[in-house]
Amino acid sequence: MTAAATISTARERELLAAARGGDEGAYARLIETYRGELHAHCYRMLGSVHDAEDALQEALLRAWRALARFEGRSSLRSWLYRIATNTCLTAIQRRPKRVLPIDYGPASDPHDGPGEPLVESVWIEPYPDETLGVEDGLAAPEASYERREGVELAFIAALQHLPARQRAALILREVLGFSAKETAAALETTVASVNSALQRARKTIEERLPDQSQQATARSLGDDGVRDVVESYVDAWDRGDIDGVVAMLTEDAAFAMPPLASWFGGRDGGHDALSEFLAVGPLSGEWRWRHVPARANGQPALAFYGWDEEQRTHLPFALNMLTLRGERISDITAFVCRSIELPGREAYARWPDQPLDATRTAGYFERFGLPDRLD
Repeated sequence: MTAAATISTARERELLAAARGGDEGAYARLIETYRGELHAHCYRMLGSVHDAEDALQEALLRAWRALARFEGRSSLRSWLYRIATNTCLTAIQRRPKRVLPIDYGPASDPHDGPGEPLVESVWIEPYPDETLGVEDGLAAPEASYERREGVELAFIAALQHLPARQRAALILREVLGFSAKETAAALETTVASVNSALQRARKTIEERLPDQSQQATARSLGDDGVRDVVESYVDAWDRGDIDGVVAMLTEDAAFAMPPLASWFGGRDGGHDALSEFLAVGPLSGEWRWRHVPARANGQPALAFYGWDEEQRTHLPFALNMLTLRGERISDITAFVCRSIELPGREAYARWPDQPLDATRTAGYFERFGLPDRLD
């Protein structure tokens, strides 16, 4: 053990003793070290930043109430993960699983417009991994997925298709690198049950994940290569060059806009459907866009702002997350946070003023450290 680790452990013991004595300030300092990774864990389990925040708050309250009973037979970190995992398992029982529009229904006809949003919160939400401090690399030598791979959009979407306990077992073992024994303790089951759940979970995940993660793709392209792809896409968009935008996409690329259930393109629709969608929708020439580079779920993203004539400024419209396959874009997931009504464009003028619960979408740009307007 290093000197730094020894000092950290001694400090943790000191804070733990004070917290057990009822010192709330000591407890806050004690759990601060783990807050970021526990939040990421709750997000992996639930697929929603909003739900993750609620679950983490509940888990930390449970831990505070149970602190006097913590006997130190496991590490404090393992104990906190156990409580957070079981809090998430309880939350999963109370709500539907979260998905992406492409998993919800078939592709839409671009001429039908984007349709009405789903009121019920069923969509996966974008995750500000850099803002919240998700680190690079593996969480432990035994982990199979890197920490940022564990928040990639495709990985989060695949996780939501797993039964809750399989999901927990895979995250604890493959992302966090906990042993089978530690995972069994967290889930209050046997090692044999954990191994069985993990085997089934791996099969489902492998069937749903792309051949290469976004982290591996980024490393193969390099920082300059990723930047070139994004800048070429942005340049074509700014020029209103529909052919140029489509040329940046894979043949089976899809464009989705949660909370709208509609999505366009895909293996059956192809480039023709995407070209039609762009021509009658966002690149029709009737929108005025500005954008700010961002990152979400370990992937490149673009914060799009639309011109608001009444307020005479560009306001947040959607956080567009780009999924890369080599030097092309395979998926664009635009998390819409407000509507832009266009008189004269009948299909695209039906968007309600608040397409998603404002308490959720209003936080999208704020969580990513993005401005609330571009004058």
